[in-house]
Amino acid sequence: MKSKKFSRREFIKTAGLAAPVFGLINQSGIAQEPGQRPGRAPAVKVINPQNRVPVSLIIDDSTCLVNMAHFGIPQFAEIFPDRYKQNWKALPREIPDTFVRKFGEWCHEQGVKGKYSIVPYPACVGWLDRVLPGWSKKELEDSLELVRTLILPNWDIHPEMISHTRIIDTKTGRPFAAANEYFMENWRWTDGKSVDELADYMRYALQILKNVGLPCEGITTPGGFGNRVLPELAQATLQSCRDVFGAEIPHYFRHLFTDETSVAPRVEYASGLDSTDPRCVVSIIGCTGDWFGGWDGLEKGSVDKLITADGQGGHLPEIIHRGEPAIMVCHWPGIYFNGDEVGFNIFKEAVKRLHAHYHNLIWMKLSEISRYWAAKELTQITIQQDKIRLNAPFAAPRFTIEMSQKNVKKISFIQKSTAKPLVRVENPQDLNADHWILQKDRLQICFNLPKGASELKLLPEILK
Repeated sequence: MKSKKFSRREFIKTAGLAAPVFGLINQSGIAQEPGQRPGRAPAVKVINPQNRVPVSLIIDDSTCLVNMAHFGIPQFAEIFPDRYKQNWKALPREIPDTFVRKFGEWCHEQGVKGKYSIVPYPACVGWLDRVLPGWSKKELEDSLELVRTLILPNWDIHPEMISHTRIIDTKTGRPFAAANEYFMENWRWTDGKSVDELADYMRYALQILKNVGLPCEGITTPGGFGNRVLPELAQATLQSCRDVFGAEIPHYFRHLFTDETSVAPRVEYASGLDSTDPRCVVSIIGCTGDWFGGWDGLEKGSVDKLITADGQGGHLPEIIHRGEPAIMVCHWPGIYFNGDEVGFNIFKEAVKRLHAHYHNLIWMKLSEISRYWAAKELTQITIQQDKIRLNAPFAAPRFTIEMSQKNVKKISFIQKSTAKPLVRVENPQDLNADHWILQKDRLQICFNLPKGASELKLLPEILK
């Protein structure tokens, strides 16, 4: 089945206005300044971790208790009354923690990982680090603790800017008085903004989540936020995540493609690779539309758009066969679907089909994917006699390389003069850290890559 790339106009036409909910594709594309790249022996190829395809789920419009659709739609309708006709009063005001627990426990059992937004000042209802009018202090604290204990271990937490609706004056903490598309996070406020201006706004959002004990290594853009200032957006993400959380490899979710365009992560603005302070930012790209339950929880999705029952159709098999991260995108109100859990049931069936038909998948958080891609692109690799030398600005678990080699008897991993023998396996499913496999003339080696210098020693010597 051929998938479709949604243009801005098509998004608006089909979603009633997609800007509040999706990362729209900028007409000039998404490529940013890559920055530095190291030298690399052409004989060595870095492949996916454990030679598996990363899979992940991005959840947007989630937060504690507040149903963003119920509280956000009237604010969107104030700006674009002809585009927002949903009966928002009929939508539940709350997405309860009982559902958060149900969802989180099921995902934990299945090994699912991904990104879960926590909007810090959801639709201007209240501050997660202060008070959430309509809910007691205990209800808010219990909700935050549920995120910390159940969600956080397997999910990255992102702010989706500050309110996901009105622009907030970071000097006063109040929404600006103007109510138009230039003072809404989802639309035009970012036009012409500098790196410092964007970073200031992001820091404000990140600090609220830090105040409630939710660490963040990345951000999610609401709707069209940053769409016309992509270089500044990337650099502001790098700056703000480092400033507030000391994130080593910041990342952001801004874009998705549902056509043949590559959805491999983009490692951007790399610098200082040979210094004690290497830097980069990673753009994470989704590969699906919201085919679960819609951002407002009103339009039912279809699991077959993701993957058909036979595992052959749908868009996910296309991405998996390309070997690129299959990162699904959904919205929390659609997963809950007004208590009917339509989106959740679609997701459960998609996971069931993925696990039934593919045994080469690895669930990863966005931060884990970002770390791996940063190491994949920025690690210097050279060959010297019987050794493969690596110099990595960033550590990465289950780092996996491949090369042409016909006769290998022994492989050792060496760091700081300490040699560790690696174990040969025969089944590709058994390839994990500290393992290697030789099939015909293709050698694959998997190991935990440390930051700095390390090497692999092969016996007999490497064939060049």
